[in-house]
Amino acid sequence: LKTAVEALPAPGVLQDIEAAVAYAAKAGKVGIVGYCWGGLLTWRAAALVPGLSAAAPYYGGGMTSPEETARQPKVPVQAHFGNQDHWIPLDTIESFKKAHPEVEVHVYPVGHGFNCDQRGSYDAEASKLARERVLAFFAQHIG
Repeated sequence: LKTAVEALPAPGVLQDIEAAVAYAAKAGKVGIVGYCWGGLLTWRAAALVPGLSAAAPYYGGGMTSPEETARQPKVPVQAHFGNQDHWIPLDTIESFKKAHPEVEVHVYPVGHGFNCDQRGSYDAEASKLARERVLAFFAQHIG
Protein backbone atom coordinates (compact mmCIF):
# COMPACT_ATOMS: atom_id res chain seq x y z
CA LEU A 1 0.00 0.00 0.00
CA LYS A 2 2.81 2.41 0.87
CA THR A 3 4.37 1.91 -2.57
CA ALA A 4 1.06 2.65 -4.28
CA VAL A 5 0.46 5.77 -2.20
CA GLU A 6 4.03 7.00 -2.75
CA ALA A 7 3.45 6.60 -6.51
CA LEU A 8 0.49 9.00 -6.51
CA PRO A 9 1.11 12.28 -8.34
CA ALA A 10 1.99 15.24 -6.11
CA PRO A 11 0.72 16.18 -3.61
CA GLY A 12 -0.28 12.54 -3.04
CA VAL A 13 -1.24 11.71 0.54
CA LEU A 14 -0.16 15.16 1.73
CA GLN A 15 -3.52 16.53 0.61
CA ASP A 16 -5.18 14.27 3.19
CA ILE A 17 -2.78 15.48 5.88
CA GLU A 18 -3.43 19.07 4.82
CA ALA A 19 -7.20 18.53 5.15
CA ALA A 20 -6.77 16.98 8.62
CA VAL A 21 -4.54 19.87 9.73
CA ALA A 22 -7.01 22.45 8.40
CA TYR A 23 -9.85 20.77 10.29
CA ALA A 24 -7.87 20.44 13.53
CA ALA A 25 -6.71 24.05 13.26
CA LYS A 26 -10.28 25.17 13.89
CA ALA A 27 -9.61 24.24 17.53
CA GLY A 28 -6.16 25.89 17.76
CA LYS A 29 -2.53 25.20 16.95
CA VAL A 30 -1.71 21.84 15.38
CA GLY A 31 1.22 19.49 15.87
CA ILE A 32 1.90 16.29 13.99
CA VAL A 33 3.56 13.04 15.07
CA GLY A 34 4.34 10.07 12.85
CA TYR A 35 6.17 6.76 13.09
CA CYS A 36 8.14 4.97 10.35
CA TRP A 37 6.44 5.92 7.05
CA GLY A 38 4.31 8.29 9.12
CA GLY A 39 7.57 9.82 10.35
CA LEU A 40 8.58 10.47 6.75
CA LEU A 41 5.16 12.01 6.07
CA THR A 42 5.53 14.12 9.22
CA TRP A 43 8.85 15.46 7.91
CA ARG A 44 7.30 16.23 4.52
CA ALA A 45 4.34 17.91 6.21
CA ALA A 46 6.70 20.12 8.25
CA ALA A 47 8.03 21.46 4.95
CA LEU A 48 4.91 21.47 2.80
CA VAL A 49 1.65 21.55 4.78
CA PRO A 50 0.33 24.95 5.88
CA GLY A 51 -1.23 25.37 9.29
CA LEU A 52 1.18 23.26 11.35
CA SER A 53 2.91 24.66 14.42
CA ALA A 54 5.30 21.76 15.19
CA ALA A 55 6.28 18.30 13.95
CA ALA A 56 7.77 15.23 15.64
CA PRO A 57 8.80 12.40 13.31
CA TYR A 58 9.92 9.11 14.83
CA TYR A 59 12.34 6.95 12.80
CA GLY A 60 11.02 8.28 9.51
CA GLY A 61 12.01 5.75 6.89
CA GLY A 62 13.62 7.60 3.97
CA MET A 63 13.69 10.88 5.88
CA THR A 64 17.49 10.97 5.92
CA SER A 65 17.90 10.35 2.18
CA PRO A 66 19.50 13.22 0.25
CA GLU A 67 16.18 14.04 -1.45
CA GLU A 68 14.32 14.32 1.85
CA THR A 69 17.19 16.03 3.69
CA ALA A 70 16.98 18.77 1.04
CA ARG A 71 13.52 19.77 2.31
CA GLN A 72 13.33 22.84 4.52
CA PRO A 73 10.87 22.66 7.41
CA LYS A 74 8.62 25.64 7.98
CA VAL A 75 7.84 24.71 11.58
CA PRO A 76 9.94 23.52 14.53
CA VAL A 77 10.83 19.83 14.25
CA GLN A 78 11.95 17.36 16.90
CA ALA A 79 13.11 14.06 15.34
CA HIS A 80 13.70 10.69 17.04
CA PHE A 81 15.95 7.91 15.71
CA GLY A 82 17.62 4.73 16.93
CA ASN A 83 21.34 4.25 16.41
CA GLN A 84 20.75 0.52 15.81
CA ASP A 85 18.05 1.04 13.17
CA HIS A 86 18.86 -1.22 10.22
CA TRP A 87 16.52 0.84 7.99
CA ILE A 88 18.06 4.23 8.83
CA PRO A 89 21.86 4.07 9.02
CA LEU A 90 23.54 6.21 11.66
CA ASP A 91 25.74 7.98 9.10
CA THR A 92 22.60 9.26 7.32
CA ILE A 93 21.21 10.52 10.63
CA GLU A 94 24.47 12.37 11.23
CA SER A 95 24.29 13.90 7.72
CA PHE A 96 20.69 14.93 8.38
CA LYS A 97 21.69 16.57 11.68
CA LYS A 98 24.50 18.48 9.95
CA ALA A 99 22.15 19.68 7.19
CA HIS A 100 19.48 20.73 9.70
CA PRO A 101 20.97 22.35 12.80
CA GLU A 102 17.54 23.91 13.42
CA VAL A 103 16.00 20.46 13.93
CA GLU A 104 16.18 18.98 17.42
CA VAL A 105 17.45 15.44 16.75
CA HIS A 106 17.49 12.75 19.44
CA VAL A 107 19.24 9.43 18.87
CA TYR A 108 18.58 6.53 21.24
CA PRO A 109 20.54 3.28 21.70
CA VAL A 110 17.74 1.26 20.09
CA GLY A 111 16.50 -0.14 16.80
CA HIS A 112 13.65 0.72 14.44
CA GLY A 113 10.17 0.79 15.92
CA PHE A 114 11.35 1.35 19.48
CA ASN A 115 8.14 3.16 20.40
CA CYS A 116 5.75 0.36 19.39
CA ASP A 117 4.96 -1.89 22.34
CA GLN A 118 3.66 -4.55 19.93
CA ARG A 119 7.12 -5.17 18.44
CA GLY A 120 10.19 -6.99 19.64
CA SER A 121 12.18 -3.79 19.11
CA TYR A 122 10.10 -1.93 21.71
CA ASP A 123 12.22 -0.15 24.30
CA ALA A 124 10.22 1.18 27.24
CA GLU A 125 12.95 3.51 28.48
CA ALA A 126 13.60 5.14 25.09
CA SER A 127 9.86 5.32 24.40
CA LYS A 128 9.21 7.08 27.70
CA LEU A 129 12.04 9.56 27.20
CA ALA A 130 10.97 10.32 23.62
CA ARG A 131 7.35 10.85 24.73
CA GLU A 132 8.45 13.23 27.50
CA ARG A 133 10.55 15.17 25.01
CA VAL A 134 7.73 15.39 22.47
CA LEU A 135 5.20 16.53 25.06
CA ALA A 136 7.57 19.27 26.29
CA PHE A 137 8.32 20.26 22.67
CA PHE A 138 4.61 20.50 21.85
CA ALA A 139 3.91 22.42 25.05
CA GLN A 140 6.52 24.95 23.94
CA HIS A 141 5.32 25.28 20.33
CA ILE A 142 1.60 24.53 20.55
CA GLY A 143 0.84 25.50 24.14
